[in-house]
Amino acid sequence: MTISKLLVANRGEIAARVLRTAKARGLETAVLRHVAEQEGPAHLIADEVVMIDGPTPVAAYLDISQIVAAATKIGADAVHPGYGFLSENAGFVAALERAGVTFVGPTSEVIDLMGDKVRARAFVEERGFPVAPSAIEDDDPASFVERARAVGYPLLIKPSAGGGGKGMRVVREDSTLETEIETARREGERYFGDGRLFVERYIERPRHIEVQVMGDGQGNVVHFWERECSIQRRFQKIIEETPSPALTPEQRGEICETAAGIARAVNYRGAGTVEFIYAQDGAFYFLEMNTRLQVEHPVTEMVTGFDLVAEQLRVAAGECLSAAQADIPQIGHSIELRICAEDATADFRPAIGDILLLDEPMGEGIRVDSGILDGGKVTTDFDPMLSKLIVHGRDRAQAITRARNAVQNYVVLGVTTNTGYLDEILAHPDFASGDVSTGFLAEQSETLTAPGEDVSDLLMAAAALSDERLVSDVMQIPEMYRKMGGWRN
Repeated sequence: MTISKLLVANRGEIAARVLRTAKARGLETAVLRHVAEQEGPAHLIADEVVMIDGPTPVAAYLDISQIVAAATKIGADAVHPGYGFLSENAGFVAALERAGVTFVGPTSEVIDLMGDKVRARAFVEERGFPVAPSAIEDDDPASFVERARAVGYPLLIKPSAGGGGKGMRVVREDSTLETEIETARREGERYFGDGRLFVERYIERPRHIEVQVMGDGQGNVVHFWERECSIQRRFQKIIEETPSPALTPEQRGEICETAAGIARAVNYRGAGTVEFIYAQDGAFYFLEMNTRLQVEHPVTEMVTGFDLVAEQLRVAAGECLSAAQADIPQIGHSIELRICAEDATADFRPAIGDILLLDEPMGEGIRVDSGILDGGKVTTDFDPMLSKLIVHGRDRAQAITRARNAVQNYVVLGVTTNTGYLDEILAHPDFASGDVSTGFLAEQSETLTAPGEDVSDLLMAAAALSDERLVSDVMQIPEMYRKMGGWRN
């Protein structure tokens, strides 16, 4: 099949990132934009912007019929979903197929299978891959509570249709089990429209390690090595890196080949990620499979040299993978920081405001995938992530140093961000040594809430020193900043 025009059914940094690769491959491009949405980098990159509407901006990006109609109206051969929104919606894939439009991703059948956490676990376990001890409500709802107790404490309750940490509850005492089950059920119904649950043994101080896989649907599956995603706040990743500092070469080979084996078992097509819980004793257990491109895919690109979106587009067009497993290297070390509009000193309350000045770092080994523009506006209509700061170094120590230097020079004047908080994490001795778990941020909550630098005050102080006058109006700061060539100068 031939793909000549691509619609990106997403927004922000991921839309811009996909569009750049599509244009580099010579494709015509289009991207969605809600009528009330601020102009972003993606809208400037795309050849065509398709306006969508709905009761809320998010609802518009979830409107299958509207988006399929838009794709057919503009003559798009294919749709790339990015991540989030409809990227793992089997109904969306089926609707595109009926309209004769190619979905850049797996088949609807695979999304349906792997998107159901209970069915995916059963599929993986039946084929001999490792899963943690568990109890599934659907097996026998009447005995679910008793079977959950038999798993042993601590245990983790999860919605069957869940993802992204929503609805997950850790239970350490029997006295709270039934209450937490009902709470998790309500959250599952609210977030996913599905209150079915399962429980599994909670691994103390685990690490979260995932493996990037890619298949062409023609029997060829490869992995692009692993990523460590243990730095999480409330089950949400905020720093990712590769390689994982926890793995030996032998362990790395085992976990990566396990992930590739799971992908082969479903004759996988496209980019996917197999996620594992990694225990302190070296055992690892299947967690879930995300049937899409991940937020953190750039670190994989930095160490392998492969453009994962280009691979997705090749496969979607019916081509084979461009490389065999032996051709995929793992060179150096890469770290990604999620830059979010939130106040780390106020329980990470989402921040809003006008971007008076945007100065994103540049230099050797630095990449920024950004979804914002200088002069734009940040609202609460969408997820608070503004951009991703990715660095690469010859080893982990150099990558950490580059990440700290870069995040310290990431300026978004007018909107509070988590840059200071991210820098505090990178500076922590346990992070430097690699001695972390998914509970690291909770354990260090008191030591990692120090306020970041107030860039406005620093800019005004620097202006006062350089011009021997005080800048009293914050609106004067951007121009002063530009004249100074950056406040750290």
